[in-house]
Amino acid sequence: MLQGRTAVITGGSRGIGRAIAEEYARQGCNLALIYHGNEQAAVQVVAAAQDCGVRAQGYQCDVSDWKSVEATCGTILSDFDTVDILVNNAGIVHDNLLMRMREQDIDEVLAVNLKGAMAMTRHLTPTLLKSPDGRVINISSVVGLMGNPGQANYAAAKAGLIGFTKSIAREFAPRSVTCNVIAPGFIDTDMTSALPDSAAEKLTSLVPLKRVGTPEDIAGVAAFLACDQASYITGQVIQVDGGMRM
Repeated sequence: MLQGRTAVITGGSRGIGRAIAEEYARQGCNLALIYHGNEQAAVQVVAAAQDCGVRAQGYQCDVSDWKSVEATCGTILSDFDTVDILVNNAGIVHDNLLMRMREQDIDEVLAVNLKGAMAMTRHLTPTLLKSPDGRVINISSVVGLMGNPGQANYAAAKAGLIGFTKSIAREFAPRSVTCNVIAPGFIDTDMTSALPDSAAEKLTSLVPLKRVGTPEDIAGVAAFLACDQASYITGQVIQVDGGMRM
């Protein structure tokens, strides 16, 4: 259980971020929910969390903007006093073959998926290091471990997130703050629902468990990594992919 703790979740208005927020709220965790554009969805998640009896508040922020992140983190700490758990989940894709990829496609994907996580962690480091239950959980992807045609920018960002996590795990370990990565496989989200049926069927065929994962599959692992029983796990990459990359 996460009773009385406070978590910041980026990209928390839909998909994996929403599922994590809902699971944390059920376990008694207060929530600072960061969203970029979908205010209506964020309001719904915040209301559902409040119905669980926890404190919850939404914050609009572009995590790729360093100053915006700094200001938002300052507001969160003013509202909640402390943060125990940071879940860096915000992510975007601009898929294309590298020979056709624009500089903007590279810059934006790296800025949100990698720089955004670094900025959030940097500005919340002081409060995380003070927490007796400090946790950083970064949502990467199996694509960051195995690559994928048409996703060179996304794969690079997600692989970079793994290296970043291992580095801060070593930096934060003396203060007993754990830092881990969840690497989802093929998960049923808005991002993957845009795939043609043929592509989705091909991906599912590569999964030994023969089903698409759900955001709740990821949320369960995120809840475990945040709890007391995971206090001796740090610097690890937990694949939640149905055996896709054994």
